[in-house]
Amino acid sequence: MTVEIPGQSYRGRFAPSPTGPLHLGSLLAAMGSYLESLRLGGEWLLRMEDLDPPREMPGAADQILRSLEAHGFEWHGPVMYQSDRSEHYLRAISQLQAAGWLFACRCSRRELAKVASQSAGGPVYPGTCRELDLKDQPGRALRVRVPAVELSFHDQLRGRICSKLARDSGDFVVRRRDGLTAYQLAVVVDDAAQNISHVVRGADLLDSTARQIALQRALDLPTPAYMHLPLILGDDGHKLSKQNGARGLDDRHALANLARAFGYLAPDIPSAPEFSGTAEFWAWASSQWQPAALTGRLVFAASASPSA
Repeated sequence: MTVEIPGQSYRGRFAPSPTGPLHLGSLLAAMGSYLESLRLGGEWLLRMEDLDPPREMPGAADQILRSLEAHGFEWHGPVMYQSDRSEHYLRAISQLQAAGWLFACRCSRRELAKVASQSAGGPVYPGTCRELDLKDQPGRALRVRVPAVELSFHDQLRGRICSKLARDSGDFVVRRRDGLTAYQLAVVVDDAAQNISHVVRGADLLDSTARQIALQRALDLPTPAYMHLPLILGDDGHKLSKQNGARGLDDRHALANLARAFGYLAPDIPSAPEFSGTAEFWAWASSQWQPAALTGRLVFAASASPSA
Protein backbone atom coordinates (compact mmCIF):
# COMPACT_ATOMS: atom_id res chain seq x y z
CA MET A 1 0.00 0.00 0.00
CA THR A 2 1.46 3.37 -1.01
CA VAL A 3 0.99 6.43 1.20
CA GLU A 4 2.26 9.98 0.88
CA ILE A 5 3.47 12.18 3.74
CA PRO A 6 5.68 15.27 3.87
CA GLY A 7 9.39 14.51 3.51
CA GLN A 8 11.29 13.50 6.64
CA SER A 9 15.00 13.40 7.38
CA TYR A 10 14.90 9.64 8.06
CA ARG A 11 14.49 7.45 4.98
CA GLY A 12 14.70 3.69 5.27
CA ARG A 13 13.94 0.94 2.77
CA PHE A 14 13.20 -2.72 2.21
CA ALA A 15 14.66 -4.26 -0.95
CA PRO A 16 13.59 -7.87 -1.55
CA SER A 17 14.60 -9.99 -4.53
CA PRO A 18 11.66 -11.61 -6.37
CA THR A 19 13.09 -15.12 -6.21
CA GLY A 20 10.15 -16.44 -4.20
CA PRO A 21 7.55 -15.42 -1.61
CA LEU A 22 8.30 -13.64 1.64
CA HIS A 23 9.27 -15.99 4.47
CA LEU A 24 9.84 -15.48 8.18
CA GLY A 25 13.43 -14.30 7.73
CA SER A 26 12.52 -11.68 5.14
CA LEU A 27 9.55 -10.58 7.25
CA LEU A 28 11.91 -9.99 10.16
CA ALA A 29 14.20 -7.83 8.00
CA ALA A 30 11.24 -5.85 6.67
CA MET A 31 9.86 -5.43 10.18
CA GLY A 32 13.14 -4.15 11.61
CA SER A 33 13.53 -1.45 8.96
CA TYR A 34 9.84 -0.53 9.15
CA LEU A 35 9.87 -0.22 12.95
CA GLU A 36 12.89 2.06 12.76
CA SER A 37 11.03 4.34 10.35
CA LEU A 38 8.03 4.41 12.69
CA ARG A 39 10.20 4.99 15.77
CA LEU A 40 12.05 7.88 14.18
CA GLY A 41 9.09 9.38 12.35
CA GLY A 42 10.55 8.92 8.90
CA GLU A 43 9.77 7.36 5.55
CA TRP A 44 9.98 3.73 4.46
CA LEU A 45 10.50 2.93 0.78
CA LEU A 46 10.32 -0.24 -1.28
CA ARG A 47 12.74 -1.38 -3.96
CA MET A 48 12.40 -4.59 -5.94
CA GLU A 49 15.87 -5.96 -6.65
CA ASP A 50 14.95 -7.75 -9.87
CA LEU A 51 18.42 -7.68 -11.42
CA ASP A 52 18.89 -11.40 -11.99
CA PRO A 53 16.21 -12.81 -14.34
CA PRO A 54 17.55 -16.40 -14.25
CA ARG A 55 16.94 -16.54 -10.47
CA GLU A 56 13.56 -14.79 -10.42
CA MET A 57 10.27 -16.59 -9.95
CA PRO A 58 7.44 -15.47 -12.28
CA GLY A 59 4.89 -13.45 -10.33
CA ALA A 60 7.05 -13.26 -7.19
CA ALA A 61 7.33 -9.45 -7.22
CA ASP A 62 3.55 -8.99 -7.18
CA GLN A 63 3.20 -11.74 -4.60
CA ILE A 64 5.70 -9.96 -2.31
CA LEU A 65 3.79 -6.69 -2.60
CA ARG A 66 0.49 -8.42 -1.79
CA SER A 67 2.07 -10.13 1.19
CA LEU A 68 3.47 -6.86 2.54
CA GLU A 69 0.04 -5.25 2.19
CA ALA A 70 -1.61 -8.19 3.96
CA HIS A 71 0.78 -7.65 6.87
CA GLY A 72 -0.06 -3.96 7.12
CA PHE A 73 3.14 -2.42 5.73
CA GLU A 74 2.71 1.03 4.18
CA TRP A 75 5.40 2.55 1.99
CA HIS A 76 6.07 6.00 0.63
CA GLY A 77 6.12 6.73 -3.08
CA PRO A 78 6.19 4.24 -5.93
CA VAL A 79 8.09 0.96 -5.79
CA MET A 80 11.49 1.20 -7.49
CA TYR A 81 12.34 -1.68 -9.84
CA GLN A 82 16.01 -2.23 -10.58
CA SER A 83 15.12 -3.73 -13.94
CA ASP A 84 14.11 -0.20 -15.01
CA ARG A 85 17.42 1.41 -14.04
CA SER A 86 20.04 -0.01 -16.40
CA GLU A 87 21.06 3.41 -17.72
CA HIS A 88 21.85 4.64 -14.20
CA TYR A 89 24.11 1.66 -13.57
CA LEU A 90 25.86 2.13 -16.91
CA ARG A 91 26.49 5.77 -16.04
CA ALA A 92 28.04 4.76 -12.71
CA ILE A 93 30.23 2.16 -14.42
CA SER A 94 31.42 4.76 -16.95
CA GLN A 95 32.28 7.11 -14.07
CA LEU A 96 34.29 4.40 -12.34
CA GLN A 97 36.07 3.47 -15.57
CA ALA A 98 36.99 7.07 -16.28
CA ALA A 99 38.51 7.37 -12.80
CA GLY A 100 40.57 4.19 -13.27
CA TRP A 101 38.75 2.10 -10.67
CA LEU A 102 37.80 -0.83 -12.94
CA PHE A 103 39.53 -3.57 -14.89
CA ALA A 104 38.22 -6.32 -17.16
CA CYS A 105 38.37 -9.91 -15.90
CA ARG A 106 38.00 -13.12 -17.92
CA CYS A 107 37.99 -15.54 -14.96
CA SER A 108 35.02 -17.86 -14.51
CA ARG A 109 33.65 -18.83 -11.12
CA ARG A 110 34.85 -22.38 -11.69
CA GLU A 111 38.38 -21.18 -12.38
CA LEU A 112 38.42 -18.93 -9.34
CA ALA A 113 37.07 -21.66 -7.09
CA LYS A 114 40.24 -23.64 -7.74
CA VAL A 115 42.64 -20.86 -6.69
CA ALA A 116 40.80 -18.36 -4.50
CA SER A 117 41.20 -18.33 -0.75
CA GLN A 118 38.09 -18.08 1.41
CA SER A 119 36.99 -15.42 3.87
CA ALA A 120 33.79 -14.96 5.87
CA GLY A 121 32.33 -13.16 2.86
CA GLY A 122 33.18 -15.89 0.35
CA PRO A 123 35.98 -16.40 -2.19
CA VAL A 124 38.72 -13.74 -2.23
CA TYR A 125 39.69 -12.70 -5.75
CA PRO A 126 43.43 -13.41 -6.17
CA GLY A 127 44.10 -10.56 -8.62
CA THR A 128 44.50 -12.83 -11.65
CA CYS A 129 43.55 -10.24 -14.29
CA ARG A 130 44.30 -7.04 -12.37
CA GLU A 131 47.47 -6.12 -14.26
CA LEU A 132 46.68 -7.72 -17.63
CA ASP A 133 45.00 -4.63 -19.11
CA LEU A 134 42.38 -6.76 -20.85
CA LYS A 135 39.92 -5.16 -23.23
CA ASP A 136 36.40 -4.67 -21.93
CA GLN A 137 34.33 -6.90 -24.19
CA PRO A 138 31.35 -9.29 -24.00
CA GLY A 139 32.00 -12.29 -21.79
CA ARG A 140 34.26 -10.38 -19.41
CA ALA A 141 33.38 -9.02 -16.01
CA LEU A 142 34.38 -5.64 -14.62
CA ARG A 143 36.00 -5.56 -11.20
CA VAL A 144 36.90 -2.77 -8.79
CA ARG A 145 40.57 -2.27 -7.95
CA VAL A 146 40.18 -2.27 -4.20
CA PRO A 147 42.66 -0.12 -2.28
CA ALA A 148 45.04 -1.82 0.15
CA VAL A 149 43.74 0.15 3.12
CA GLU A 150 41.52 -0.58 6.09
CA LEU A 151 37.94 0.64 5.82
CA SER A 152 35.81 1.02 8.95
CA PHE A 153 32.19 1.93 9.65
CA HIS A 154 29.84 2.01 12.61
CA ASP A 155 27.07 -0.55 12.82
CA GLN A 156 24.25 0.54 15.12
CA LEU A 157 24.10 -2.88 16.81
CA ARG A 158 27.68 -4.13 16.50
CA GLY A 159 29.79 -1.00 16.90
CA ARG A 160 32.90 -0.36 14.85
CA ILE A 161 33.47 -2.80 12.01
CA CYS A 162 36.83 -2.89 10.23
CA SER A 163 37.56 -4.48 6.87
CA LYS A 164 40.55 -4.76 4.60
CA LEU A 165 38.94 -5.35 1.24
CA ALA A 166 42.11 -6.68 -0.35
CA ARG A 167 42.09 -9.42 2.30
CA ASP A 168 38.35 -9.94 2.81
CA SER A 169 36.98 -9.89 -0.75
CA GLY A 170 39.67 -8.83 -3.17
CA ASP A 171 38.72 -6.94 -6.32
CA PHE A 172 34.97 -7.42 -6.58
CA VAL A 173 32.58 -7.49 -9.53
CA VAL A 174 30.36 -4.56 -10.52
CA ARG A 175 29.34 -5.97 -13.90
CA ARG A 176 29.04 -9.70 -14.38
CA ARG A 177 30.39 -11.75 -17.30
CA ASP A 178 26.82 -12.10 -18.62
CA GLY A 179 26.50 -8.30 -18.75
CA LEU A 180 24.18 -7.97 -15.75
CA THR A 181 24.91 -5.32 -13.13
CA ALA A 182 26.17 -6.79 -9.88
CA TYR A 183 24.28 -6.29 -6.63
CA GLN A 184 27.03 -4.26 -4.95
CA LEU A 185 26.90 -1.49 -7.54
CA ALA A 186 23.13 -1.42 -8.03
CA VAL A 187 22.37 -1.10 -4.33
CA VAL A 188 24.79 1.81 -3.95
CA VAL A 189 23.38 3.69 -6.93
CA ASP A 190 19.79 3.09 -5.84
CA ASP A 191 20.27 3.97 -2.17
CA ALA A 192 21.65 7.31 -3.32
CA ALA A 193 18.85 7.82 -5.84
CA GLN A 194 16.23 7.17 -3.14
CA ASN A 195 18.05 9.39 -0.60
CA ILE A 196 18.25 6.51 1.86
CA SER A 197 19.63 7.74 5.18
CA HIS A 198 19.46 4.45 7.14
CA VAL A 199 19.88 0.86 5.97
CA VAL A 200 18.43 -1.81 8.28
CA ARG A 201 18.93 -5.33 6.93
CA GLY A 202 20.04 -8.83 7.82
CA ALA A 203 23.52 -9.65 9.09
CA ASP A 204 24.10 -11.83 6.02
CA LEU A 205 24.83 -8.56 4.20
CA LEU A 206 27.31 -7.28 6.78
CA ASP A 207 30.23 -8.47 4.63
CA SER A 208 28.88 -6.43 1.70
CA THR A 209 28.87 -3.14 3.57
CA ALA A 210 32.56 -2.31 3.24
CA ARG A 211 32.42 -2.95 -0.51
CA GLN A 212 29.40 -0.69 -0.81
CA ILE A 213 31.06 2.08 1.19
CA ALA A 214 34.12 1.82 -1.06
CA LEU A 215 31.86 2.33 -4.09
CA GLN A 216 30.04 5.22 -2.42
CA ARG A 217 33.37 6.97 -1.91
CA ALA A 218 34.56 6.24 -5.45
CA LEU A 219 31.30 7.63 -6.88
CA ASP A 220 31.17 10.55 -4.41
CA LEU A 221 27.85 9.36 -2.96
CA PRO A 222 26.64 9.66 0.65
CA THR A 223 27.00 6.76 3.08
CA PRO A 224 23.86 5.82 5.06
CA ALA A 225 23.84 4.66 8.66
CA TYR A 226 23.81 0.86 8.93
CA MET A 227 22.12 -1.62 11.25
CA HIS A 228 22.47 -5.36 10.62
CA LEU A 229 19.83 -7.48 12.32
CA PRO A 230 20.49 -10.99 13.65
CA LEU A 231 19.56 -13.84 11.34
CA ILE A 232 17.07 -16.60 12.03
CA LEU A 233 18.77 -19.95 11.67
CA GLY A 234 16.90 -23.10 10.73
CA ASP A 235 17.34 -26.46 12.40
CA ASP A 236 20.22 -27.19 10.00
CA GLY A 237 22.17 -24.16 11.28
CA HIS A 238 21.77 -22.17 8.05
CA LYS A 239 19.86 -18.91 7.76
CA LEU A 240 16.25 -19.07 6.65
CA SER A 241 16.26 -18.20 2.96
CA LYS A 242 14.49 -19.01 -0.27
CA GLN A 243 17.58 -20.85 -1.47
CA ASN A 244 17.39 -23.09 1.60
CA GLY A 245 13.72 -23.83 1.10
CA ALA A 246 12.26 -21.51 3.74
CA ARG A 247 8.47 -21.78 3.76
CA GLY A 248 6.59 -18.81 2.35
CA LEU A 249 4.32 -16.81 4.65
CA ASP A 250 0.64 -17.65 4.79
CA ASP A 251 -0.96 -14.22 4.41
CA ARG A 252 -4.18 -15.50 5.97
CA HIS A 253 -2.35 -15.56 9.30
CA ALA A 254 -0.71 -12.14 9.09
CA LEU A 255 -1.17 -11.24 12.75
CA ALA A 256 0.36 -14.51 13.89
CA ASN A 257 3.28 -14.02 11.51
CA LEU A 258 3.85 -10.49 12.78
CA ALA A 259 3.72 -11.56 16.41
CA ARG A 260 6.23 -14.35 15.78
CA ALA A 261 8.69 -12.07 13.96
CA PHE A 262 8.40 -9.42 16.66
CA GLY A 263 9.12 -12.08 19.25
CA TYR A 264 12.62 -12.34 17.80
CA LEU A 265 13.20 -8.60 17.56
CA ALA A 266 11.97 -7.87 21.07
CA PRO A 267 13.13 -10.86 23.15
CA ASP A 268 12.66 -9.05 26.48
CA ILE A 269 9.05 -8.03 25.83
CA PRO A 270 6.19 -10.36 26.81
CA SER A 271 4.27 -12.05 24.02
CA ALA A 272 2.12 -9.76 21.93
CA PRO A 273 -1.46 -9.27 23.11
CA GLU A 274 -4.45 -10.02 20.91
CA PHE A 275 -5.06 -7.49 18.14
CA SER A 276 -8.10 -6.74 16.02
CA GLY A 277 -5.99 -5.93 12.95
CA THR A 278 -2.54 -5.15 11.63
CA ALA A 279 -2.83 -1.40 12.25
CA GLU A 280 -3.32 -2.08 15.95
CA PHE A 281 -0.32 -4.41 15.94
CA TRP A 282 1.97 -1.81 14.35
CA ALA A 283 0.87 0.88 16.79
CA TRP A 284 1.75 -1.43 19.69
CA ALA A 285 4.99 -2.78 18.19
CA SER A 286 6.37 0.66 17.36
CA SER A 287 5.81 1.73 20.98
CA GLN A 288 7.71 -1.34 22.24
CA TRP A 289 10.57 -1.48 19.72
CA GLN A 290 14.01 -0.87 21.21
CA PRO A 291 16.78 -1.93 18.82
CA ALA A 292 19.42 -1.63 21.55
CA ALA A 293 17.99 -4.86 23.02
CA LEU A 294 19.59 -6.70 20.09
CA THR A 295 23.09 -5.31 20.65
CA GLY A 296 25.62 -8.09 20.34
CA ARG A 297 23.12 -10.67 19.04
CA LEU A 298 24.30 -12.46 15.90
CA VAL A 299 21.62 -15.07 15.25
CA PHE A 300 18.28 -16.43 16.44
CA ALA A 301 17.40 -20.09 16.54
CA ALA A 302 14.22 -20.76 14.57
CA SER A 303 12.54 -22.12 17.70
CA ALA A 304 13.61 -19.20 19.93
CA SER A 305 10.71 -16.80 19.34
CA PRO A 306 8.45 -16.54 22.39
CA SER A 307 5.50 -16.37 20.02
CA ALA A 308 6.55 -19.38 17.96
